[in-house]
Amino acid sequence: MGQIMSILATASEPDAADLPDDISFPLEIRLHGRGGQGGVTCAKLIAAIYAQLGLNVQTFGDYGAERSGAPVRAFTRVNRVPIKNRNKVYHPDHLLVLDAALLGPQLLDGVAAGAVILINSPEGTTQYATTFADYRFGIIDATGIAREQGIGTSTVVIINTTLVGAYARLLDLPFAVLEKVYTRMGLSDDLAAAEEAYQKVQIRQPVNGMTEVPVGGELAISLPTVKPQTEHAEDIPTQLKTGNWSTQLPGYEDYVAPCNSACPAGNDVVGFIQALKKSGNDAAAEILLRTQALPSVCGRVCPAPCMSECNRRQMDGAINIRSLERWISDHAAFHPQAQEADQPYALAVVGGGPAGLSAAYQLALRGHQVTIFEKEEKLGGVLRYGIPVYRLPEDALQRDLERILSLGIELQNNHPVDTLEMERLNEKFDAVIVSKGFSDAYTLAAAGESLSGIEQGLSFLARSREGEAKVKLSGDLVVIGGGNTAIDCARTALRSGASSVKLVYRRSRAEMPAIAEEIEDAIREGVQLLPLRQPVAFRGVGQVAGIVLAEVELGKADADGRRRPLVTERTTELACSRVLLALGQENELDLLPETWQVRDAQAWSGDEPLNIWFAGDCATADGTVTHAIGNGRRAAMAALASLNGTKPAAAQLQQAALVAPAQIRFSHFPILAPHQDRHKPLEEVRKSFEEVNLGLSGTAEAERCFSCGRCTQCDTCLVYCPDGVISRCDDGYRIDEEYCKGCGICVAECPRRAMDLNDKASGKE
Repeated sequence: MGQIMSILATASEPDAADLPDDISFPLEIRLHGRGGQGGVTCAKLIAAIYAQLGLNVQTFGDYGAERSGAPVRAFTRVNRVPIKNRNKVYHPDHLLVLDAALLGPQLLDGVAAGAVILINSPEGTTQYATTFADYRFGIIDATGIAREQGIGTSTVVIINTTLVGAYARLLDLPFAVLEKVYTRMGLSDDLAAAEEAYQKVQIRQPVNGMTEVPVGGELAISLPTVKPQTEHAEDIPTQLKTGNWSTQLPGYEDYVAPCNSACPAGNDVVGFIQALKKSGNDAAAEILLRTQALPSVCGRVCPAPCMSECNRRQMDGAINIRSLERWISDHAAFHPQAQEADQPYALAVVGGGPAGLSAAYQLALRGHQVTIFEKEEKLGGVLRYGIPVYRLPEDALQRDLERILSLGIELQNNHPVDTLEMERLNEKFDAVIVSKGFSDAYTLAAAGESLSGIEQGLSFLARSREGEAKVKLSGDLVVIGGGNTAIDCARTALRSGASSVKLVYRRSRAEMPAIAEEIEDAIREGVQLLPLRQPVAFRGVGQVAGIVLAEVELGKADADGRRRPLVTERTTELACSRVLLALGQENELDLLPETWQVRDAQAWSGDEPLNIWFAGDCATADGTVTHAIGNGRRAAMAALASLNGTKPAAAQLQQAALVAPAQIRFSHFPILAPHQDRHKPLEEVRKSFEEVNLGLSGTAEAERCFSCGRCTQCDTCLVYCPDGVISRCDDGYRIDEEYCKGCGICVAECPRRAMDLNDKASGKE
């Protein structure tokens, strides 16, 4: 307890003209503030005012080793006779609150109806009318006035002298009394703030006819009998509810993991990995299949931007997310069931590639009737005709397709769609999703490109998928390009009998858009990279026999961040017997009638929007299977929202909400190297088209996931709470708000940023 200070009256009799009529003695005053606010000094100022009126006063603080910001109380007593009571003030006649955030049921302990209450708050009296209906109370923004008057510093505003001005007005004390006290105590500079508070304080009288209740009078305090020390045998729980010490309260939050944010398909990566770890394959598949129509495919061919953003990459290596997705799809027995739609629609999907399959899956999953129109004999698009079987085996693709079609989707194969058919589909169906993919492949437009032996890489890959017998190679082969198709062509050519395969790319290896692991596998299998080379002509008589390559220098970065290739006049000639072009594809929507336009991935006829939506590469040109899957799902949701007269729910991920590496407590987690995929022995790779990457051997990799931004009930918060106010409950943890001091240790110790401190309510109604 702070030191008791008594100030004796300087006059023999009080000036009755200056005392309010409704004050009786003894008068007891209690102040509630926070450490560092000057609450004890405020109590002394009030004591000095009453001493100026010739009364006996006593004032002291109630504090010990509390930290700055912890609640502190101060007490003042006033009487006509010397004061002998040395107890704290348990039943105050006047209550002053220096911080409205302290308001709570405990604050009014011992305060009788009709007492005087003064609160420092920028809110008006109506905000507290119900809570303090039985009291005479005043509201003053002492902090705002003191800040304007420059009392204190920019970070620590001193409000005690300002608040006393409002207190004097609340009691109808003459302001002249304050002038005398402030002058005597060297506080004349603060008189302007006190006078402003004196004028601006808002006062409300008690309701229910309590305005005549006298304030003050003799006090009978009933205290419990104190037992001898030898008789204390029980550990009685503390009655000091320290929850009102805090302005903030910890809470459990779900923040966005960077892997979730980076996934083009929109998968809940943290969710399915944690489900795999806790509950097994089927539980993980149930989460994954909400957004992912083709997990067996993506688990093999996705470029995995999620892994590039994984926070564990900063510690001991990124989680092998792609292979965990593959494991779930290859081993789970769970199959989603179609829901029943309140109003089922009939929708057409043009194109059976990854975007179209994703759109059809999401629509059928929600209980709508879906028909896919595919120009080829079989579904899959680039998945079937553009990705080699050693990367995407037929059975893996078929497993995903069967799951999608099991939802009741109708399939129209060998059904190309032209402009007339588009008009018919628009009339017949409630909505149409167009996911036709890219159009024709690019050429070099170089001299000699028409020579025999020069072929588009996609055509070559499509033939190789039909059977090894249809593609037999020999001699030296050159692939031109740096994307995934180029790498697939090079590796397929080796398996088809080519003596050597060289890959020519106009930029450096670091700027190749192909998946890094695929590039490494190609080099390991024997593909030779020739970066910074641009073909400018082909040589040969009827049949290609060589390529003229110009050296390339890299200039400034393009819009995509890659440095621009500058072709020089320095050339060399490379002998070859076959060339595969993998330069990308054009993006033309040639199936639309001339009077239709495309705006924001939707078809318009003049000023009329049509319920025709575009998805995948024909809409975005992103060029990856994963992007197509995510875009197909969003297009399906846009079509449904349009039919229902609503807007699609946009998943807007705020960058500030992403869990950064600095917010992960790496020391909480053991060092664990990533579990690598198994591969067929290199000596067997070039002998067949069997799958090279065999995936993971188990699910142990899931144990490495930090679960960024999402609670795993690891008990760290419970263990580190210094006051033991966190306990387990059915859905996680419970924080006892009555005792939580808001120290933030649990938040600081949370290893995965699944907690945060939030401002508490200020006590307003």
